[in-house]
Amino acid sequence: MTMRFALDVPNDVSKDTLNVKIKQKINGMIDDLINSLPAPAQLTADERRGIIARYSAVLEGNFIYWMTAALLAVKSEDARPILLDNLHEEVRDAHPDMLRRFTIAAHAFPTDADALAVNDELTRVRLFLGRLSGVQSVLTMAFFEGFIQRFMDYLASLAAAQGSTEMEYTDVHGVCDIAHTDGLFKALAAEMGINPLEDGKELYEGVYLLRNLIKRIVFNRVEAQAA
Repeated sequence: MTMRFALDVPNDVSKDTLNVKIKQKINGMIDDLINSLPAPAQLTADERRGIIARYSAVLEGNFIYWMTAALLAVKSEDARPILLDNLHEEVRDAHPDMLRRFTIAAHAFPTDADALAVNDELTRVRLFLGRLSGVQSVLTMAFFEGFIQRFMDYLASLAAAQGSTEMEYTDVHGVCDIAHTDGLFKALAAEMGINPLEDGKELYEGVYLLRNLIKRIVFNRVEAQAA
């Protein structure tokens, strides 16, 4: 099956072992991104503002759309309630408004230049999720939720260095995204069980596209350096 090539494991590996290996790979990719973040103290005010602005330009108008695309893509009845719960929380608690307040307080509201800086990578992610591949979409969102949860302390430190004390967005997502990530991996296991990825498809295609978008958000005008 296709996942054998992505993970380099034998065909007769158990589903539980396969899921563990997928999660390990995703966690390793998140570790690499977090460890590559430039130290806030080494950034200028404009560089800090740019990271927050590009992040906001991507997340505010796209996250709910991305999660909705994953919901539309899945065929597993066990996966759907997990995705619906995530969307319900995003809408009920007005997470886009939470992010906007965070961004404005950090004096980092996105400009047209910020939006255009991420446009190419963002478009690739949008088009990919539009294919409505259940397994790929859920794995992509699991990766992103896991990254966001780890990224929140760093994002808060950037905002604090900009003089902001509005941290509801980072406080909430630093906690809730732990459960969201675990839930999405459960949804992934359920979807893989009834709607496996077609032969010839790359399991991590969406993850790689999203990783490139994250790198554009963080490093657009900044050289990577150790945190």
